[in-house]
Amino acid sequence: MEKTKTQDLESIRKAPLIAILITGAFAAILNQTLLATAIPHIMDDLAITANTAQWLTTVFMLVNGVMIPITAFLIEKFTTRGLFLTAMGLFGIGTIICAIAPTFSILILGRVVQASGAGIMMPLMQTVFFVIFPLEKRGQAMGLFGMVIAFAPAIGPTLSGWLVENYPWRSLFYVIIPIAVIDFILAYFLLKNVTKRSFPKVDVLSIILSTFGFGGILFGFSSAGDAGWGSWHVMLSIIVGIVSLILFITRQFRLERPILEFKVFRYGIFTLSTIMGVIVFISMIGGATILPIYMQNMHDFTALESGLMLLPGAILMGIMNPINGWIFDKVGAKWLAITGLSIVTIATILFTDLSGTTSFTYLVVVNACRMLGISMVMMPVTTAGLNQLPGRLIPHGTAMSNTMRQVSGSIGTALLVTIMTSSALDTKEYGIEGEIHGVNVAFIVASVLSGIGVVLAFFLKKTSPEKEKTD
Repeated sequence: MEKTKTQDLESIRKAPLIAILITGAFAAILNQTLLATAIPHIMDDLAITANTAQWLTTVFMLVNGVMIPITAFLIEKFTTRGLFLTAMGLFGIGTIICAIAPTFSILILGRVVQASGAGIMMPLMQTVFFVIFPLEKRGQAMGLFGMVIAFAPAIGPTLSGWLVENYPWRSLFYVIIPIAVIDFILAYFLLKNVTKRSFPKVDVLSIILSTFGFGGILFGFSSAGDAGWGSWHVMLSIIVGIVSLILFITRQFRLERPILEFKVFRYGIFTLSTIMGVIVFISMIGGATILPIYMQNMHDFTALESGLMLLPGAILMGIMNPINGWIFDKVGAKWLAITGLSIVTIATILFTDLSGTTSFTYLVVVNACRMLGISMVMMPVTTAGLNQLPGRLIPHGTAMSNTMRQVSGSIGTALLVTIMTSSALDTKEYGIEGEIHGVNVAFIVASVLSGIGVVLAFFLKKTSPEKEKTD
């Protein structure tokens, strides 16, 4: 076996490898959540409108969503070390561009470069974990991965709020630069090649179709909350996305070496785990979107208070992820998922009776319970699905699960926000309680989704890698 292909896994020191990958993923996710509270400051400094400023978050999500589906191809094409250094290098360069950007267009360019690197990191990190850890320890490894996903968004808004109150908005990027530079240097000296290369050919048409497919759907659903479903650019974007995605999927089945292998859905537990992952991610992202709107627009809480309300739940999720990973390695995902989704469903039902007098403490405790339940489901279920895949398909499985997470987050947020606004009652007749009625209806839909997840969880079973299924 070539030295550049793979190292002897037994001789590889896992601790530095894990630390480098987790630091990179942490920086990427932290960066994604930092800008939320800084948008007004950037608008004032660069003299731009709110609609224009929103592109700073939209373009990052779009490029991220476009990069993730092609990471399976990149992982098979390039070495672990080379791909991570490229991803972290792009992310670091993009961060520097953002920090010194004299105009909005340069700032947008920086966000695009950042996202092109960040989109590679998450699937690469998951794939490496599945290569270096044996089956019986993958739960703990994915628990660490889940801890990063939880802690970075927990810290982001609070850190961002403090920085923009005390320093210029550019400080948000200057905080990230040292992390990216140090991680790049450590990766250069310590990172080893562990993924196998199969040197697939570049299929340019597939990449174009993937870009328009996933990008169109993400943009369309993300814009629907603000522009409305009747907006021509929302409908056009979704239609172009769906048509491109159908053509992309059809082409992948015809190619000998597809860019993204949809045959992963031939594995029952992987398919089931992906559906459950979508359900629980919609529940998580929907709650994180709707609760701050309710608190700030309908209940007179400040932006800081709405951020602090979400903080205990995110911290609890971060703490519990490694613990749930350890439990998964002992007993599997089934009863973790059943228990977790039951908790999510009950806690979501408790959010269906909100009012203008609901206390801050109630919101904190119920949200923390929801996040506890989500932590019992998300990583264990993802790991159970990926465990069923043969080694060659793991990069495709990680790319697919991350892509579904991006798409479901976008669609779920748009769906729940639309339900919230369309279900609101006339404020002239019902006052603020009329608006809150829409929030309650959105949570009723979310609780029904979670309930479906509970039923699906009973069909989960412990998995191990299967032989690749052929036509």
